[in-house]
Amino acid sequence: MWRVMVKEQFLTVLPLMQSCLHGWGSRRWHKIVLPVVNIPKLNQQCRVARIQEALSHKNPLKLSFLSRHTKCLVIFSLCLGLIFLSGFFRVKNKDYTTSKVHEELLIPFMPCRAKTNVMFLKTHKTASSTVLNIMFRFAERYNLTVALPADQLVHLGYPNTFLAHFVEEFQTIGQNYNIMCNHLRFNPSEVQKVMAANTFYFSILRNPIPLLESSYIYYKDTVPAFRISKDVNEYLASPMKYYHPADYKQNIYARNIMWFDFGYDNNAEDNKKYIQAVLKEIEQNFHLILIAEYFDESMILLKHTLCWDLDDVVYFKLNSRSQDTVQTLTPESEEQIKAWCSLDWKLYLHFNQSFWRRIEETIGLEELEKEVSRLRMRQKLLMETCLLDQEAVGKDHIKNKALLPFQSGDANILGYNLKQDLDNRTLRTCQKMVMPELQYTSYLYAVQHPHKKRKQLGLPLLWTTFHEKMQPTAPNQGM
Repeated sequence: MWRVMVKEQFLTVLPLMQSCLHGWGSRRWHKIVLPVVNIPKLNQQCRVARIQEALSHKNPLKLSFLSRHTKCLVIFSLCLGLIFLSGFFRVKNKDYTTSKVHEELLIPFMPCRAKTNVMFLKTHKTASSTVLNIMFRFAERYNLTVALPADQLVHLGYPNTFLAHFVEEFQTIGQNYNIMCNHLRFNPSEVQKVMAANTFYFSILRNPIPLLESSYIYYKDTVPAFRISKDVNEYLASPMKYYHPADYKQNIYARNIMWFDFGYDNNAEDNKKYIQAVLKEIEQNFHLILIAEYFDESMILLKHTLCWDLDDVVYFKLNSRSQDTVQTLTPESEEQIKAWCSLDWKLYLHFNQSFWRRIEETIGLEELEKEVSRLRMRQKLLMETCLLDQEAVGKDHIKNKALLPFQSGDANILGYNLKQDLDNRTLRTCQKMVMPELQYTSYLYAVQHPHKKRKQLGLPLLWTTFHEKMQPTAPNQGM
């Protein structure tokens, strides 16, 4: 029901009732409570009333004893009755429609719960060290248990196929680990012995073209196929000249390394049926596959999928190398990689498509752009807060050698210098964001297994002092 000014909003009705209103005195009525009505329908209803009045003169039962004013009153009352009746059904219908919409809007919003049982398959040369740092920080923030390499291992048995006993204290802790993210060669049945049934599995892939170039530089001194070739283009010009299957495990980084990390034969024949079977199996084993070339977008998708906070996925890039160590691939070499590493190439193409399909189905490109912008703003703020140089620096410019990343091959692995005037809480947060993989693994190992011998990383003695400073009173403090 709405209040309607008769003189202002009911003028369409007045001419139809003019004869009835004549002689009734002033029309200066004030507010009448009326429903919103259908004016054309009202016109028709009042016309019917006037016709009925005209016909009543021929009706033998006409009320001739009534005065003119009384008859007008009857007709006017009839019109008003029709108006109210029309309004009643209209409001009734409106109330029904409104209540239906309201009911739809009141579908209970089910807030998601952060997933805390997570397995990350850490592939090689795919920005996975940065993801590992994110996982370690999340574990500390929520006081979770990480499945760390046993004894003095820094990987979970890699390159051997994973076995549950590669995890420290598996026999004691059993299937009660929350996080697994160190390097391993995937073996689902053995991983499931360590991780809970509701564990979320994800990994990350990178375009095999820049990945192989990066592997060549990083493993130049350790991989026979790389060591005996002059540069990456010479190697790719005739890979079988340098790649010998007999050196199988030493050469895993030289061909289809991602395929190998997922637990498959990196020297397998490029057979369509075989590839489709493997892709289907990976889709069954993993809930999400991220793409390194779209790292920020990947972090937003991960955040949404795991129901984590923005600070859970904010990061500083780790284990990256200086640009002066990058070798330029010829167009011929790029095409050769697609053929030489065809298993990795098809793996990447398949999951690159599924990645963007997942984005469109869950977040949408417009919202993704907004959230990526917020992530980068948060990252910029933390860099301004934490970093002395506002960016990563070469190995020779890292002042605190305890924060020096592991150096390999011909790569110059970058690190960070922290500001000196940070309060303890901020310092702890900043230290963990820039802490290299081996140092963080050793640190968490000491926290989770204080009765065990610390991992010997061959780091400078300064690391011991740094490690003592980093030792928290409780694992989840300072995050």
